[in-house]
Amino acid sequence: MNQPTRMFPVVLIMVGLGGALLSSSILAIATLLLAISGLVFIYKKTLQKAGWDTPKELRLLHFAFWFFVLVSSLSWALEGFDYEGGKTFGTHARFILFWPLVVALTAVGFRARHFFLATALVALSSLVALLIALATEYESFEQLLTTRFGAGINPISFGNLALLGGVLALVGGSYFARTGKTPAAIAVLGLGATAIVISMLSGTRSNLIALPVLLILLLPLVGPKLRLPGLAAVAVISLALLFSSDRMHQSIEDALEGKVLEPGIEIRLELWQVTANIFMEHPWTGVGLGGYSSAIENLADSHPEYTRLKNCCTGHAHNDLLNNAATSGIPGILSWGFLIFIPMVIFAKNVFNSHKPSAHIAVAGTMVSAGYLVFGLTEATFNRSLFLTFYLLAIAGLASALLAELSASYFRQRKVKVSATIIAKDEEHHIADCLKSARLVADEIIVLDSGSSDRTAEIAKEYADVVEVTDWPGFGVQKQRALEKATGEWVLSLDADERITPELAKEINHHLAEPDADAYKLPWAVTIYGKRLDFGRSGRAPLRLFRREGVSFSDALVHERILIPEGRKTRTLRGRLTHYTHRDFGHSLEKSAKYAWLGAMEKHRRGKKTRTMLYPTLRGVMTFVQVYFIRFGFLDGAVGYLTAVTYSQVTFNKYAGLWTLGRTSIDQPLGKDED
Repeated sequence: MNQPTRMFPVVLIMVGLGGALLSSSILAIATLLLAISGLVFIYKKTLQKAGWDTPKELRLLHFAFWFFVLVSSLSWALEGFDYEGGKTFGTHARFILFWPLVVALTAVGFRARHFFLATALVALSSLVALLIALATEYESFEQLLTTRFGAGINPISFGNLALLGGVLALVGGSYFARTGKTPAAIAVLGLGATAIVISMLSGTRSNLIALPVLLILLLPLVGPKLRLPGLAAVAVISLALLFSSDRMHQSIEDALEGKVLEPGIEIRLELWQVTANIFMEHPWTGVGLGGYSSAIENLADSHPEYTRLKNCCTGHAHNDLLNNAATSGIPGILSWGFLIFIPMVIFAKNVFNSHKPSAHIAVAGTMVSAGYLVFGLTEATFNRSLFLTFYLLAIAGLASALLAELSASYFRQRKVKVSATIIAKDEEHHIADCLKSARLVADEIIVLDSGSSDRTAEIAKEYADVVEVTDWPGFGVQKQRALEKATGEWVLSLDADERITPELAKEINHHLAEPDADAYKLPWAVTIYGKRLDFGRSGRAPLRLFRREGVSFSDALVHERILIPEGRKTRTLRGRLTHYTHRDFGHSLEKSAKYAWLGAMEKHRRGKKTRTMLYPTLRGVMTFVQVYFIRFGFLDGAVGYLTAVTYSQVTFNKYAGLWTLGRTSIDQPLGKDED
């Protein structure tokens, strides 16, 4: 890819975000052109040809955006494709551009420095907008102070986005300072502080609520000793701004003294109560995207005391959560929650990352979601095209940058000896690939073969340092035997059907250069029927890597546990442990039956009982719900559904088996036939 092609998407996101406060058209056009370039990359399969392994995080973010559009489209359809609802759906439909946007930015290697230059442009545009207004609209700065400044757009939209851009620029200034670019850091920090001051000229009360939240999110970027003083500084700044705002100060004073509130606040409180009532009357479907306006108009026509709502508030409820609840019911609440909290959680998990570029991008991403959460308390942000498109482009850019920075953050080499232990039986189709992948992180490989009837042991001798053929005492005991033969300070315990991916190997070696925990969980990526599962069955992260001293395995026949001494720290890595659970469906049935029966016998051995067949049934249903819905297994398509059903069946069989063992112990001694 040549340099002009690589820079085109980078320039587009900078122009889009940087020009948003000057003209919403700039943001919309830049977003559309960037999405078109992403579609070109998708058509040419640029990322696939480069060996791109689609990150789980991006799939989850993609779900959050398209689920919001899906719920919106259903609401519009249920109301009969109302014209007013169609305009709202047209705004929401922009979210379907998320995937082309992230593909375009990922393909050109979008990084933290690019995003923070874009935030500097957002802050700069707020200053430019102010200077233009002073030159063309206001006779003096004093006149500006007596009005709500909005730079030609809604003062709320301008104020919120100027504030967000300013605080993001502060993060960018910190990033440039940490990477040794002092002049850039000073310039960006100055622009950020200026944008925050300008945002306050909008007189937007939600800014005074959002500012302390956003400033607190800066604290992970400073040292632990500075966090408490930083928190105190945030409190002082927030109180100073609160008391300097006549609108906010007067509103608080009126509320405390029981006086009549400002008309704008009273109307909002009244509107929120009406909106909540609309939701309670239509909890499952809502009244539709256009139906909300009709509901308010009908209420005002039949009840004169609500006339003022008809004059100001028919478009939306001035609250994101309530607006989605009233228009789309419970699905609308879920869609809003996914849209805010899925990005927030993904970014928040990395705010304390030791890799500074990753940490700064994570803080910025958390700020965007948290900012929209607060802005949405008094505004329907996702019903306004400027707000919505800014969120779409910002999250796409931040996600692309975060994943690029995380990948670049694994560069150190481990300084400790690692022993890999593998137990196997009849695994000739898996063992070679398993051992090759283990060698990416292990100095010593130990294989215990439980009497294979195929070439497992023979193949293992080509790759492993120690290969022994033993009897089969059960999973826990066999893994303990392998552990006792390990000589490394750290141990990687693998199953023969698992693989260490190159990206996970880089991450393990990086962490073991200076271990930040005593044990690590490695997230599964189950691969069956030609598909890698990112959710559902892969929603677990088994403990596989640990400091050897003091560790042992439980003696369970199946589903053994690694017993870590109390007080030791465990962390979960990001890379994926590929898990080839079975060869075909027949093998799946065979393994499922085996594990279910072993699980039943293990529970029976420990004195567990189930007295009714209702319990196995309920456990099976609960397992399906957990795997398919709670762990988002439905995102893995048909294979995800089949896997959830299979898992549910295993659970049912295990507890049904336990029920039969309990009846056997009552009726006759275990292991004897009736006459």
